[in-house]
Amino acid sequence: MLRHGNRRSRLPSHSTAGGAARPYRPGEQFRYIIFNKPYGVLSQFTPADGSDKPTLAAFGFPPHVYPVGRLDHDSEGLLLLSDDPGLTDYLLNPAHHHTRTYLAQVERIPDAEAIDRLERGVIIEGKRTRPAAAVLLAHPPPLPERPVPIRFRLSVPTAWIRLTLTEGRNRQVRRMTAAVGHPTLRLVRERIGRLDLFKLGIAPGAWRHLTMPELQLAMQQRRGSRRSEPPSA
Repeated sequence: MLRHGNRRSRLPSHSTAGGAARPYRPGEQFRYIIFNKPYGVLSQFTPADGSDKPTLAAFGFPPHVYPVGRLDHDSEGLLLLSDDPGLTDYLLNPAHHHTRTYLAQVERIPDAEAIDRLERGVIIEGKRTRPAAAVLLAHPPPLPERPVPIRFRLSVPTAWIRLTLTEGRNRQVRRMTAAVGHPTLRLVRERIGRLDLFKLGIAPGAWRHLTMPELQLAMQQRRGSRRSEPPSA
């Protein structure tokens, strides 16, 4: 199961280089933006060498903001952008164990052993992933169709898993599901902390500024659920 930090304080804190905790407080002088990143878009403003994939520069963001973390070009869903370096440290520093939740459509139906392995951790490039929360969904989540259809084989069923992680290694979800025999076909980041894609009502390719209550949700931890649960509405 996921381990969570102290949640009694309304405002999160993060560690300094010396290990002492200091509060992180968002500032009104900064911009905080939520973006529903579409499939095929790079999480950067400058094109990759030799790439013709669109970048964040195509979406009209204000100047001087940058992505807080990233999503691979073939992944979708929630992406925060800001010009506040404190937010980046709080959300991405592995020491803070901040949660991010993903919806993964995988090949075949995972059994209890596969879900258990995802939760306990699998070996990726010689290192075990941190404990996670893994849930096999009873029904597909209410997502719009992807503009580029997934690879679909009529003879192979698919299923949806909800994974809540506290680390962000390169292509981690895809490598985790492949390690337990269920390659990922589609991947959507559903939540950052407790900020929920379905409750924001932002279409793929759209963005807006976050309210302070919404930003607080993004900074909070989410409790992971085990085994099975209905999808978000």
